[in-house]
Amino acid sequence: MLFHISHTDLDGYGCQLITKEMLSKEQFEKAFFYNANYGTEVKLTIKKVLEEIEDFKEEEIFFLISDLNLTTQESKDLDRNINILNDNGFNIKLQVLDHHASGQKSADVYDWYFLDINRCATKIVYDYMCEEYDAFNTQDKAWLSPLVDAINAVDIWLDHEIENFEFGKVLLMMVSKAREVNNILFSDLNREYRIYLLKKSCKYIKEKNSNILLDNNLHDMKKEFLKLDTKDDTLDNLSAKFLVKCLADVKDELTVVYKGHKGLLTYCLGGISIPANAFLKANTDFDFFIDIGRKGNSSFRADGKVDVALMAEKLAKGGGHVNAAGAKFNDFRETINYSDVKTYIQGKLDKI
Repeated sequence: MLFHISHTDLDGYGCQLITKEMLSKEQFEKAFFYNANYGTEVKLTIKKVLEEIEDFKEEEIFFLISDLNLTTQESKDLDRNINILNDNGFNIKLQVLDHHASGQKSADVYDWYFLDINRCATKIVYDYMCEEYDAFNTQDKAWLSPLVDAINAVDIWLDHEIENFEFGKVLLMMVSKAREVNNILFSDLNREYRIYLLKKSCKYIKEKNSNILLDNNLHDMKKEFLKLDTKDDTLDNLSAKFLVKCLADVKDELTVVYKGHKGLLTYCLGGISIPANAFLKANTDFDFFIDIGRKGNSSFRADGKVDVALMAEKLAKGGGHVNAAGAKFNDFRETINYSDVKTYIQGKLDKI
């Protein structure tokens, strides 16, 4: 069983493309994937993984962290926690595969912390899996190896003349701008979207002017993933429809209540005017829509059944219009767990 934390950029998702391919070939019986940016997210994500590992005491577990350098304190805490679990009957193999020079202090102390500043993390993970697991056959390597090399070229910014460097630049842009699927509410789907684009890009990598071909076809690649049926539309409209369906699929989990009115609460969705309006029209049993950002900034939308300007004023001294308002929750604390956000907002709603 695999638990894999990786970074939130091209290199980080490249690492997970490799382990997902291993999962599809039954190298692992089951896998759980997580992504984190540097700083607080790393600490919180490690904590979350350790909590979830506790449900699998009878399993052989491979805990992999890639493309994220750990501070000496984070490494010390992680080493202690893994040892405690293993001393209590767990079977956990911990492995960090990193390429950031800032991880040197941890690499000098812990044998599970592998560091190589001359390869990107995707290449380190690929080489590791080939050596330790003999993970891929010749056919797999035929498309994986050029992709890995392109990611390596751009991530450690090799000479511009190196093969596939320009292709790697398009990959870098492609992954960073794949924002059509929210990465907080739908982290698994967001990861699937980015890895889908990476795999689709491989069809161009050996062609002449591969970078230009990928750049020209990226728009259609995105639309192909986001289409809910055979009907074509603009990328913006397809994205909105896709998001509304995703929200509708989990609306019970995202429901908050205000004076008998049902509302949908999202976290870090951003730019909610179009999706909020579309969701409320498609789900008439919901009367309002709230989105809150990492720093407590929030947006409110309604369709005439609730005065969200009054709601925003009572909740956080905000304001606006009957159907569109905003506020700032000064006591909100950033989190990676949606459940914390829902508990916080529902608690506020219950008091007004």
